[in-house]
Amino acid sequence: MNADPAAQLRLLDLQALDSQVDQLRHVRANPPQAAQIKELLGRRGDVDGRLRDQRIVVDDLTAAQAKADADVEQVKARRTRDRDRMDSGAIADPKALERMQHELASLERRISTLEDEELEVMEQLEEAQAALAELTAALEEIDTELGALTTARDEKAGELDAEILAVSTRRDPIVADIPADLLALYDRLRASKGGVAVGALRARQCGGCQLALDAGELAEIRALSADTVVRHEECQRILVRTPESGL
Repeated sequence: MNADPAAQLRLLDLQALDSQVDQLRHVRANPPQAAQIKELLGRRGDVDGRLRDQRIVVDDLTAAQAKADADVEQVKARRTRDRDRMDSGAIADPKALERMQHELASLERRISTLEDEELEVMEQLEEAQAALAELTAALEEIDTELGALTTARDEKAGELDAEILAVSTRRDPIVADIPADLLALYDRLRASKGGVAVGALRARQCGGCQLALDAGELAEIRALSADTVVRHEECQRILVRTPESGL
């Protein structure tokens, strides 16, 4: 393949531009906040799972406390009815009155037991609510930190997008100076060579793979016409001759 030496030199400008865009895209795809965000998302998932479980515990204990309260009130209401009957003199039979007194004593013991159970459930509920509040605060703290990190990441991504666009707009004038067949070769090599299709031959070294050329290779290149498109035998990238090539 042949191409005007000036067009070959423009390949170096195009490569520099494309490499700059590649680097910007790499930075955009790998923001410095990524590791922290990933770690926080993992923590958030753990805390959120524990928070859901704790809500169930609080709900169950709330229901248990409501039942305990109702049980105490039910027995107290029965005690009040029995006392009222005794105090009213409605029970004249001594044996019936004695049975009522025994029942009242039994109700008092039952109330004491139920109140102990009620207090225990209340304490458990307070502890569960405190744990729930702690987990809620932890989740809010994580969300705040995540929000700050994602905002910083997204703002930087926006800046990088603008920079990529600005750099990319400089590509068209360069492409216009390069023949279609040479540009097609450049694009194919870019795709297969990790984004680097061309390198300057400077100080007898390939700018693409950074390997030095031996004397035999340099002699062959020296013998070629200026418009011959040179390929480095080692890496197959395009070699662009410059005044610093050392030929």
